[in-house]
Amino acid sequence: MFVIFGASGKAGSVTAAALRRAGEPVRAVVRDTRQGENLAKLGCEIALADLTDPHAVATAIKGAHAVQLLCPVPSGDTDPETTMRAMIDVATDALRENPPARLLAISDYGAELPLNTGITRLFHYLENRLARVETQLTMLRSAEHMQNWAAFIPGALATGTLASLHLPLDRPFATVAAQDVGAASAELLLESHQSRKTRIVSIEGPQRVSVNDIAAVLSEASGRTITPHALARESWTPMLLKAGLSENHTRLITDLYDIFNTGRIDVEASRSERRFGATPLRDVLGPLVAKFKRQ
Repeated sequence: MFVIFGASGKAGSVTAAALRRAGEPVRAVVRDTRQGENLAKLGCEIALADLTDPHAVATAIKGAHAVQLLCPVPSGDTDPETTMRAMIDVATDALRENPPARLLAISDYGAELPLNTGITRLFHYLENRLARVETQLTMLRSAEHMQNWAAFIPGALATGTLASLHLPLDRPFATVAAQDVGAASAELLLESHQSRKTRIVSIEGPQRVSVNDIAAVLSEASGRTITPHALARESWTPMLLKAGLSENHTRLITDLYDIFNTGRIDVEASRSERRFGATPLRDVLGPLVAKFKRQ
């Protein structure tokens, strides 16, 4: 049995579907029955669990040969760091009590850094905690998801300006389509890997892009000129708070970009295997632009 946490998400749903196409039994872990409807149509067994619920998580992994763990940063949470650490602790305790033969966790570029990297430091915590589980452990470190730019598209379409915390605007950085992360996860779960040494795999898209490139793709897709704009550091917090994020969530993001913009968050070249998704930026942003234009 392959147990997929976060199975209703953009990456997890692709993992579950790929495993089902390979003929594998899949238990899709979701938070409510509505999220599981499409997965059930694929033949997945559906398990309902909140990652902060020890009993539900322990029940979800019973009988698992392999587990994919995805601990998302909780959106709309006033203290997402505390909540995510609790999720990680609950999952780790359940997995140590009943370890599967294989465990794959979706992590983040830069998770190896013992620094104040905001959101990324939570994945540093995830990797350190899961290292205690007696299993064949794979950390799939993902570059920034291309889909994250969806939050900036409505403003860009309305104003003709793409605001950015990425600095400088012409510096290429790694991104990846969420569906490519899901596909890579399925491939890794199906691969034979006998070593007890933690396997580190990094995934990014077919080529690195800059904010200037992203603005150009949005311009092409929207039919209007979108100009990239580097947000001054002092405007980051007010903008994020105005967008509805809590102070704690805002701090996680600003701490992340303070380090990210120095170039220190990247592939850990000395340890990591490299994988590359096939989905180009325009194939992700184009449909998102069309969606927002219809609204």
